[in-house]
Amino acid sequence: MRIANSFIEGFRIALQALKVNKIRSTLTALCIIIGITMVTIVDSVTTGMDVTFEKSMAMMGQNVVYVQKWPWGMGGEYKWWEYRNRKEIELEYVEQIRDYSRYANNVTAAANRGTSVRYKDKSAEGVGLSGATANYLEIQGLNIAEGRMYVEQEVRSGSKVAVIGNTLMESLFELESALGKQIRVGGQKFTVVGILEKQGKFLGLEDTDNRIIIPISAYKQIYGLRYGLQIGVQFPSQEVMKEGEYELEGIMRRIRQLDATADNDFALNKPEAFKEQLEGMKAGIYAVGFILSGLSLLIGGIGVMNIMFVSVRERTKEIGIRKAVGAKSWEILTQFLLEAIAICLLGGIIGVALAGGLTILINQVFVAVMNVSVVIVAFSICTFVGVTFGFIPAYRAAKSDPIESLRFE
Repeated sequence: MRIANSFIEGFRIALQALKVNKIRSTLTALCIIIGITMVTIVDSVTTGMDVTFEKSMAMMGQNVVYVQKWPWGMGGEYKWWEYRNRKEIELEYVEQIRDYSRYANNVTAAANRGTSVRYKDKSAEGVGLSGATANYLEIQGLNIAEGRMYVEQEVRSGSKVAVIGNTLMESLFELESALGKQIRVGGQKFTVVGILEKQGKFLGLEDTDNRIIIPISAYKQIYGLRYGLQIGVQFPSQEVMKEGEYELEGIMRRIRQLDATADNDFALNKPEAFKEQLEGMKAGIYAVGFILSGLSLLIGGIGVMNIMFVSVRERTKEIGIRKAVGAKSWEILTQFLLEAIAICLLGGIIGVALAGGLTILINQVFVAVMNVSVVIVAFSICTFVGVTFGFIPAYRAAKSDPIESLRFE
């Protein structure tokens, strides 16, 4: 019972000391505030990156390998001069892959570029245009909100039909229904037959709803298919995909008529490539963030230690009186440790609150997610810093001679 009462009394005295020295306590906690804010923000941003990544990867389809001329990724090992000389991917590869593959359950082709789209006197710029086969939505995991997707017969005949995204629809039609309306793409008239479900931004940057999809045959008539064609090959499961990717490489080498010793003159790209780059970015953010926050917490801890030495000196006579009336050394130790912890927790509370506000601001541009777990970690760090840097001053107070303390002026 006495132990519990001592803790309660020690905590009450600690809070009273903070109230008496508000400015000093806040200034002492400043580096703690900075450190906790940085720890919380780093975790919020990286968690947001994970959420954004998972959502963006779903936009690229499940268990899909993309056959392209250029591999994804950049860096010092990116041999662009070699990739530039590769032959382009041809549309007829789609049928050949379908015929030869035992594992693929869906094969599509698409070519992409930016364009402008007009409707009457309105114009939308920077629109993502995809010329694609009729099964494109199946591989991409896209759904139709209104209307329909064009069919294989319309692809074969080169019909001027289009499916548009939500952002493009709002830009051109506002409150008017888009279905059945004619828009202009590349100087050609297209009839809107479908509206895509809203998706959001890809990796938090590109608006995937500001887009239009047309039959690949119609795309070819306007722009040609000399550059930028990609073939998406989907497999029924992640397990099958491993075998399927190996098979797909062999099929492409056969189509390209490559010798056994020749390097691949094509790329097999998977969304997982983005994950490797993301992990590298996260590691960099963690490293910089935790180094800076660690320095802030170290400086803050030293500040707490110094202010606790001052507090012990100022209250030397109080310590002597408490010991003279029967206070134990561990009770004195507990009192000053709780005071150090209280200063650090004050910094933690302000730091978490500040990080919460910054997270809301960051969310206006990118996704940031503050978890309850990081708040618990933040307060645990504050407690650890308080105990670590408050122990020596508290120990000195606990071991002080009561007679000498009472004589102190």
